[in-house]
Amino acid sequence: MGTAKTEPTNTSLNGNAADSAQAQEAQLAQELAQRQVSEPMNNMLYPMSLPFRMMQQWTQSMIDWSEFVYYASVARYHKPEWATENEIVNELNCFKMRKFSKKDSSAIPTLILPPFAGHYSTITDYAEDQSLVQHLMDYGLENVYSLDYNSATEEMKYYDIDNYLMELDIMIDDLGGKANLIGLCQGGWYASIFAARFPNKVQTLTVAGAPIDTQAGDGYLQNIVANAPDTFFDNLVNMGQGIMDGKLLLQGFKNMNPFDHYWQKYIDLYKYVQGPHNDKEALERFMAFEIWYENTLKLPGRWYRQVIEELFKNNNFLKGKFKALGKLVKPEAITCPVYLLGGERDDITLPVQVLEAANHIGTPKDKIGQGIAKAGHIGLFMSRSVLKSNWKDIAEWLLKNQN
Repeated sequence: MGTAKTEPTNTSLNGNAADSAQAQEAQLAQELAQRQVSEPMNNMLYPMSLPFRMMQQWTQSMIDWSEFVYYASVARYHKPEWATENEIVNELNCFKMRKFSKKDSSAIPTLILPPFAGHYSTITDYAEDQSLVQHLMDYGLENVYSLDYNSATEEMKYYDIDNYLMELDIMIDDLGGKANLIGLCQGGWYASIFAARFPNKVQTLTVAGAPIDTQAGDGYLQNIVANAPDTFFDNLVNMGQGIMDGKLLLQGFKNMNPFDHYWQKYIDLYKYVQGPHNDKEALERFMAFEIWYENTLKLPGRWYRQVIEELFKNNNFLKGKFKALGKLVKPEAITCPVYLLGGERDDITLPVQVLEAANHIGTPKDKIGQGIAKAGHIGLFMSRSVLKSNWKDIAEWLLKNQN
């Protein structure tokens, strides 16, 4: 008969396991003993510390509220500023012209026409890392300039689009008689009308977020203009005694997304300032945008009425029925290279209102560039990602079309 086999045992391992278990039990017993001593002491001290804690919380709440009020009203004490060093090289009634390039060059100048919808022109040079002018120069463009619109005065209330075209014509003559025009929003149809009126003075035309076909698609602003009574816009101008106050325009833009502008932004702001450690980066972004967005310019009343009636309501430029400086102008008169940029999330100027221009201008199809940026309306002009991608493509396209 064979003998039964038995598994060998490892007394060393079993001993180590037992020692470890005993050590854990001893540690737990020690922690329990410490709690039994400290918890009654903490419970005894808590009533004594309660007033101090309440005072601490009240003080922090007052600090938070003070910071909240400061940032919420920062636009009252600060005006938008240009981020990049520049020089005013010309100034007329409608606008100034600023030069950003430091070196003189024989290259054809590039002139940016900012939006003219009640905000400061500094959107073209919004911040150090969000500057369209700086990015264009970094991408190799020389002689970069930007218009800087003046707020309308009492003497300007009867100015119309012709006044702005005349002064732009003077500016371009001072630049040598020809320029690359980059029109943003209102500056886009403004530059387009100029290119149709003076085709020999425009080397290239770039249109970003500008409604060339104001009746394409089904946009919010388009419906407002179409459905508002004839007296609505007249009354807005009459409230300013012939001047269109930018604050009224701002109110209209805010009403497109009232929850975001009147509620959510202040919820976010309070989160940024709450507690002893502020979200400094978020506050810097909030302050920069608040200063630009909440400060407004005034527009000539006649200019505003003309834009609403002739361009937005009747679409006269696209139809070839708009008279500029005594001459009917048509989009097909534009024959220079043209780049059209729309915003995927733009609810102010629908992308189709920009891109539809390609079917009406006289530029050869191989000289028309197009792009859709992953941005809303304002992001087209200052979003970091759009400046790094779409505007880099536009700068390369511009450099290829200088001959």
